[in-house]
Amino acid sequence: MGYPNPWVHLPPLMLLYPAALCLIAFRATGSAKAFFWSLLAAVLAHTACLYWVAAPVAQYGGLPWWLALPCPVGVSLIMGLYGAVFGWALHRAAKRLPPLLLCFFAGTLWTALEQTGSWLFSGFPWVTLSAAFAPWPLFIQAASLVGAYGLSGLFVSLVTALTLWNTARSPRLLVLFLCLFLLGFGAYRMAGFAPSGVDKRIALIQGNIDQGEKWEAPFQIGTVQKYLDLSRKALADSSSTAQAEAAPPDLIVWPETAMPFYLQDAGVYSNQVTDFVRRIGVPLIAGAPAYTQREDGSFNFYNRAFLFNPHDNSVSWYDKVHLVPFGEYVPLKEWLPIEKLASGAGDYLPGAKLDPLNADGMHLGLLICYEAIFPELAQERVARGADILVNISNDAWFGRSSAPWQHLAQTRMRAVEQCRWIARGTNTGISAFIDPLGRLAASSDLFQDEVLTWAVKPVHVTTFYHDAYHWLNVAAYLLAGLMSAWVVLCPALRRP
Repeated sequence: MGYPNPWVHLPPLMLLYPAALCLIAFRATGSAKAFFWSLLAAVLAHTACLYWVAAPVAQYGGLPWWLALPCPVGVSLIMGLYGAVFGWALHRAAKRLPPLLLCFFAGTLWTALEQTGSWLFSGFPWVTLSAAFAPWPLFIQAASLVGAYGLSGLFVSLVTALTLWNTARSPRLLVLFLCLFLLGFGAYRMAGFAPSGVDKRIALIQGNIDQGEKWEAPFQIGTVQKYLDLSRKALADSSSTAQAEAAPPDLIVWPETAMPFYLQDAGVYSNQVTDFVRRIGVPLIAGAPAYTQREDGSFNFYNRAFLFNPHDNSVSWYDKVHLVPFGEYVPLKEWLPIEKLASGAGDYLPGAKLDPLNADGMHLGLLICYEAIFPELAQERVARGADILVNISNDAWFGRSSAPWQHLAQTRMRAVEQCRWIARGTNTGISAFIDPLGRLAASSDLFQDEVLTWAVKPVHVTTFYHDAYHWLNVAAYLLAGLMSAWVVLCPALRRP
C-alpha cells in the first residue's frame, strides 16, 4: 500500500521497507545473516510491487502461466540484491560508525544503489523509494535539488535516524532537521512557483485500442478512423477539461504505436493521417513502428514518434533510445524460449537522435514509454533545449494492475527534477498533464476513450539538480565509496 496502486495508496507506508532493512541490519548476528534476511525482505517487497509482470509475459510473451508466474520473483531477485547489499553494508557500518554518520552513510549508500539500478543489467529503476510520494507533491520538491535518487537517500537517512532514536541525541536532531527541510522547502517551492510565458494548448488522444487486436490488419482502418475522429472532437471542443477558454490546440498527441503500421510508407492509411494534418493546420505527434534498409537488403526496426508539422510540410521524428528487454528486443534470444512482447516488427534497435522536436514555438523532448522512468533521459532532453517534455506510452500491457499508477508516479518525478510540464499521452491510460511541481493538472481514466486538453507553458529555467546533475551522481558514488572503505578498514567501535 506504500507504493502506487489502484486500491489504497498511503505513501508513508513505503518507508517500512527501508525500516525493515535497517532493523535486520542492526539485529543480525553476522554479515551473512544480514545479507540473507535483507535479500528475503527485499524480494518479498519487490514481488508485492511487481506482481503484474506475470500478466504481459503470459498474455503477450507466449509463456505458459506456470512459467510466467515466477517471473515477478525472478525480477525481484535481481532488484532485491540492492536491498541485500544495503543490509549487509549497514550491518558492518553499525559496528564502526557513530549514529549520525551511520544515518548519513545509509542515505548515500541507498542513493548510490538506486543510481546503479538505473543502468546495471540494462537498468530497471522502477521501485524507487521517492516515487511512492509522487501523489503528495509537497514531499517531493527536494527532487529539484538532489533528484529522485537523492530524495530517496534523504528518506532513508530519516528512517535510519528513527530506528536509532534511542541510541543518541544526534539521530533525533537529524529527524527534526530532515522533516523541517523536506516540508519547508516543499512549501517554499510550491508557494513561489509562478510560471511565465505563452500558453500552448495540447490535446492528448487516448484511443483505448485493444492490444490483442491493434496489430491485426482488419482492425487497422478502425484504429486510424478512431484516432482521426477523436482528434476532430479535440478540435471541435478543445475545452474538455475544467479550463474556461476554448481554443484550438497547438499540438495533438497520439500515443506510442498508435498507428499499427509503417506510417513512413505512402499508402491509404498514411495518406489519411497526412491529409488530416494538412487540413487542420495543427502539428501532430503519432507513434508508429519504423524501419531503415541496410545495404544487404535486411532491415533495422525502430519504435518511433513522428511529428507532422503542417506549417512547413515537414516530418521529423524521434526513435526510442532505451528499449525494454523482452518487450522490444530479446537478449540472448537464441537461448531463451520467449518472444518479445511488442508486436508488429522484428527486434527494435535504439535510436541515436536526441534533439527536441520543434513545433509552433515548442521544443518537445520526447520520452517513449518507460524512458520516463530514467532521470538521465529527461536530463538529456532538457540539456538539448526541451522546454516541454512529451511522454507517449502504451500501458495496455499491464491491464488494471498497479503498473499504470507506478509508471505515472515515476513520470511525475521527472517533472519536478527538470521543472518542465509533461504531456503524457497513452493508449489506454493513464494520460495526464503534469506541471513542473509534479501535480496532476488533468488525468484520464483507464480503458476509456478520452480527449484531454490543457494549456501548458514552455519553461526555460533549469533546476539545481539539472545544473549539477553530473556532479551529484559522482558525489553519491564517491561518498558511498569512501564511507564503505572506512567501514571496511576501520576497527569496530568499542561501545559501553
